[in-house]
Amino acid sequence: MSRHLEVREVLRRITASARRLLGGEYAALGVPDDHGGFAQFVVDGVTDEQWKAIGPLPRQHGVLAAMLHESGPVRLDDVRGAPAFGGWPDAHPELGAFLGMPIVDPDHAEDEPAVLGVIYLANKQGGGGFTDHDEELLRILAAHAALALSNARLYERGRELTLAGERARIAHDLHDAVSQKLFSLRLTAKAAAKLVDRDPARAREELAEVARLAAEAADELRAVVVELRPAALEEDGLSATLASQVQVLDRAHTADIAFAADRVRALPQTQEAALLRVAQEALHNALRHSGARRVTVTLAGTPTRGAVLRISDNGRGFDPESVRRAGRHLGLASMRDRAAAVGGRLTLDSAPGQGTVVEMEVPGA
Repeated sequence: MSRHLEVREVLRRITASARRLLGGEYAALGVPDDHGGFAQFVVDGVTDEQWKAIGPLPRQHGVLAAMLHESGPVRLDDVRGAPAFGGWPDAHPELGAFLGMPIVDPDHAEDEPAVLGVIYLANKQGGGGFTDHDEELLRILAAHAALALSNARLYERGRELTLAGERARIAHDLHDAVSQKLFSLRLTAKAAAKLVDRDPARAREELAEVARLAAEAADELRAVVVELRPAALEEDGLSATLASQVQVLDRAHTADIAFAADRVRALPQTQEAALLRVAQEALHNALRHSGARRVTVTLAGTPTRGAVLRISDNGRGFDPESVRRAGRHLGLASMRDRAAAVGGRLTLDSAPGQGTVVEMEVPGA
């Protein structure tokens, strides 16, 4: 459970593990919302067709609601005999033996709910009811589930903050680059209009400058659009995602951009996300600041089951120490932080007139 960082996947793993561990015919996990319903409700042992026939997510009523206010387990020989039982939809399977366990946040603040969710088990396979041993197993599982669910929620909140930061950076790029280009373009166009009659030669020069500025503004906008495109990292993997983004950038820019991969194994999601972000940052720098005619991106597996990402360009290069002293970081601190966060390392090699190479290596899982 703890290996997964998506809340929905963690909930699914908890539910499936509970049903398998306790030998229940059905299992469910409900996470309450603030409006009398469930924000998420995951089931195991019910087919997709059955779930669709049952209808919308349950409301907080009956035994389900009672469990949200319990600090301990509820074990029943037949849930239908419980005072709080309120029935179920026609397509719902018949339930008998029942065991419910709250998932309690051990570190909850006073103004936050203590119960993160509830695990429900029904119909002990082989007949009979759930036992003291089953209850103790589910208690242990719920304790692990609380940690895994809290961890996944923190990860998703962190990712939201990261996305907000990325949006802020893109907005900054739009303001600093594109809007300035468009402002210059407008002034140059006005100058050309005034010169058309009295100095046609100068007017042609100004119009040529208009064309150049328009092309640069278009390149800047294309780059921003590429960065806004959602990466298909989870579905396609790192190699395919990088190849797709390089292909789009190659079409959008005059520079020749190439990608190659060699013996790359699947990596943990956090490592792949860090490698992708570093590649995007390095490509951003190469295409906007270096004047490179060629940029090469390579991704290669290592003998230790890790990976090495390398982005090289034949641009004008720079003196990293001078850039650091001038306070122009070019995202280097961000790239190093991303590498360090996943146990990797980042190196940069550049000099005036000699291009730039950014390399990031991450260890194997």
